[in-house]
Amino acid sequence: MAYTEQKVVETIPIVRPVLEQIAHKWSILVLTFLCEEPKRFNALRRRMGGITQKALTETLRRLERNGLVERHVATTSPIAVVYSITPLGRTLQAPFLSLYDWALDHQGDLDEAQRRFDANEPPCLGGIDAGRPLLSASSQAR
Repeated sequence: MAYTEQKVVETIPIVRPVLEQIAHKWSILVLTFLCEEPKRFNALRRRMGGITQKALTETLRRLERNGLVERHVATTSPIAVVYSITPLGRTLQAPFLSLYDWALDHQGDLDEAQRRFDANEPPCLGGIDAGRPLLSASSQAR
């Protein structure tokens, strides 16, 4: 499909909600890990590092609601919850791996761009010089 600005504008109502779901903070990592093999909740949480139980639960529920992940309760002792990727979720594997590779390939470029940006920023808060009033004396008198 040829992408033009007009086509993108026309499809925003369709594409935006989808992108919000799959590009959510933890979704890409969860789906990438589940592409390898099904995982128990706690194994997935340990693998992810830095994700809270609440955030992982919310992410998995969102992915399950969207048909990208399946939840299976194993009736073993103790009871275990296992998550696996669905065929629909697996269709995201190639784009996610491409994005992952891009991040690895360009991390240095991003670091350099951030360093340059930060070096050019004046020492101020939120773009406003902390030492100057927001309004001049003449505009305050009006």
